[in-house]
Amino acid sequence: MASMFETLRAAPPDAILGLSEAFQADPNPEKINLAVGVYKDAAGRTPVLECVKRAERYLLDHETTKTYLGIDGLADYRDLARQLVFGDAVEADRVAMVQTPGGTGGVRVAADFLASHMPATTVWVSNPTWENHINVFSAAGLATHAYRYLDASKTGLDFPAMLEDLETKSRPGDVVLLHACCHNPTGVDLLPDQWRQVAEVLSARGLLPMVDFAYQGFGDGLDKDAEGLRTLLTVCDELVLASSFSKNFGLYSERVGTAAVVTRDAGSAAAAVSQLKRAVRANYSNPPRHGAAIVATVLTDLELTNLWHQELEQMRERIAQTRQRLVEALRGGGADRDFSFLLAQKGMFSYTGLTPMQCDLLRNRYGIYIVGSGRINVAGVTPDNVERLCEAIGQVLG
Repeated sequence: MASMFETLRAAPPDAILGLSEAFQADPNPEKINLAVGVYKDAAGRTPVLECVKRAERYLLDHETTKTYLGIDGLADYRDLARQLVFGDAVEADRVAMVQTPGGTGGVRVAADFLASHMPATTVWVSNPTWENHINVFSAAGLATHAYRYLDASKTGLDFPAMLEDLETKSRPGDVVLLHACCHNPTGVDLLPDQWRQVAEVLSARGLLPMVDFAYQGFGDGLDKDAEGLRTLLTVCDELVLASSFSKNFGLYSERVGTAAVVTRDAGSAAAAVSQLKRAVRANYSNPPRHGAAIVATVLTDLELTNLWHQELEQMRERIAQTRQRLVEALRGGGADRDFSFLLAQKGMFSYTGLTPMQCDLLRNRYGIYIVGSGRINVAGVTPDNVERLCEAIGQVLG
């Protein structure tokens, strides 16, 4: 009998994870990984926050069970996550929220919810967007189209083009995916007045906003980073959300996120919860406990909350200072280009304007790993590698 899998072919490597695998195999002792999307401190490590360590010690002493959570997750965690994201922008009983394994799990649960409730909808994503967005929506059976986002230099926002696409190409009932802050992969965010204009277009066109909120606190602060989302809710009375605590708590491996639906009334929210739970049940049945318990422990203890705020501010300030140092070092390293646009971008990621060929040269000649789009993880730049990085960029630009 022939093998059932003899015609099976290997899938192409993930654009980012594949680079990380190549980085690990590279023997160059001076190699630099600016592709992987995790925070790193000045020593190049992804630390465990002190507030997380203290919460884990508390849990070790006080946890009494490892039984399953409910399908929708830990209740305290959901309430605290809802308050952190939405603040007072919407009544609690209008928010249907479930705990998910990371922000990716949140996107997938939201996508399955949309596919079951609005199967004919098209999801509009920015060009570019996080590559896995399209994978997840496609896996859920949803069509995607792109709206223009970057200008010709690929370093700033083309807001008129974005609005034009949303106003003329979308159809009533379509979903528009927006990044709440620290746009991945570009670092280019909407300004407050632009959020208002987008909200008005969505409302006028009968479009449903979906917000991916993966980097709260990494841009301008917890509340400032939520302003765009909350502005949407002053105009739009319905919204879908996916959020993550991977970055702002450093809980990458614990997979802590949410999926939420904001509805017009409490009755619709109750129905939405049941549908979100149905999607969860079909995917993984129950979310993991530990990461959510860490977040809930920190956010219910004033001392730990204050410590978290301090540690989050330190991460945010390191990224901002690194941007400044990077621009200065590029200027001093012989780069025949003005990179000051990096200072206006937010969060861990930035589009550098480097071409795919220049990214290949950086990898092959210098062991510097950058996504072919020119996206870099700013947090991967350290005091020990910044000079070498900028000299190499100057060489490939020359």
